[in-house]
Amino acid sequence: MKAIVTGANGFIGSNLIKNLLNHGYQVLAIDVCEKPKRIDLSNSGIIYYQHSVEDISFLTKVVSHGEYPLFFHFAWRGSAGSERGDEKIQLDNVSQAVKCLRTAAEIGVEKFVFSSSIAELETKRLIYQDGTAPDPHFIYGAAKAACHEIMKPIANSIGIGLVWTYITNSYGVGDPTVRFLNTTLRKMIHGENISFTSGIQNYDFVYIDDVINAFRLIGEKGVPNKAYLIGSGEAKPLRDFLQDVIDIVKPSSEISFGNVPYTGVQTPLEAFSIDSISRDCGFAPLVSFRKGIKLVYDWLKETEK
Repeated sequence: MKAIVTGANGFIGSNLIKNLLNHGYQVLAIDVCEKPKRIDLSNSGIIYYQHSVEDISFLTKVVSHGEYPLFFHFAWRGSAGSERGDEKIQLDNVSQAVKCLRTAAEIGVEKFVFSSSIAELETKRLIYQDGTAPDPHFIYGAAKAACHEIMKPIANSIGIGLVWTYITNSYGVGDPTVRFLNTTLRKMIHGENISFTSGIQNYDFVYIDDVINAFRLIGEKGVPNKAYLIGSGEAKPLRDFLQDVIDIVKPSSEISFGNVPYTGVQTPLEAFSIDSISRDCGFAPLVSFRKGIKLVYDWLKETEK
C-alpha cells in the first residue's frame, strides 16, 4: 500500500509515517521543512518533498495516476497558540485543504482522510447558540468546520472518498507545543501555582500511539462520507482528568479551580463516543490516560532541564 502524508514533520504526521512504514506502507511525505527532524529520510520506504501545500499541484508531475490510493492531510498552520485566532492564517488553511483534495482526485487517490478536531464540534455549538460570546481562538474550529462544509460536496462531485476525523485532544511524548496538558505539566515541573476553570466541562485526551493507530485503520477501513471521532472512549469532566494528573505526577501542586472563567459550551458525553470508529475500523485505544500522562511528565522533566 502507498500513502501520501502532508504535514509530515508534524507531531501526528511524523508518528503516522512511522506507523505506516512498520505496516509495510510506502509513504510520500510532504512538509515545508528543509531538514525534517522527525522523519528518517534514510528509510527506503519514504519519498520526501520539501513543499508547501499551497502548491500541492506539483504532485501531478511526480506521481503516476492511481499510484497512491491514500492521502492523509495534516498540514495546518496555527493549530495551537495565538495563530488559532488569526483569520488570515485559518482561511489560508481552508483554501490549501481544498487544493489538496482536488489534486488528490486528479492523481487518482481513492480515499482522502482529513484531520479535524473536537474544536470543530465545539465551535459549531458555540457559534450558533444565541447569547454566547466566543473569543478569537474559536476561529480555528470555524476553519475546520468550513473545510468540512466545503470539501464534502466537492469530494462527491469529483469522485474521491472523503473521510473526516475529529481528534479529541492528542498528547504524547515528543510534542513540544504549548497545548493545555503540556503547559500544565511544565508549570508543575517549575513549581508554579496553577489556576483553572471549575473544570465541569466534559473532555477527553487520547495518547499519540492510539491516534496514529486510528488514522491507519481509518485509511484502510473508514467509510467515505462518514466522520469518526478519535478519542480514548473514557471522556469525563476536565476536573477529573486534572485530578489524575495531580495524583500521578505531583500531589503537592497548588491547584485552584474556578479562578478562570470558562467561555465555551458544554459538550455532552455522548459526543465523545468512539462506537463508530470501533465498529467500522476495529479501533480500540490501548494507552490509559494515567499511563500516558506519566510518560509525558517524565519526558518533559528531561527536556526542561
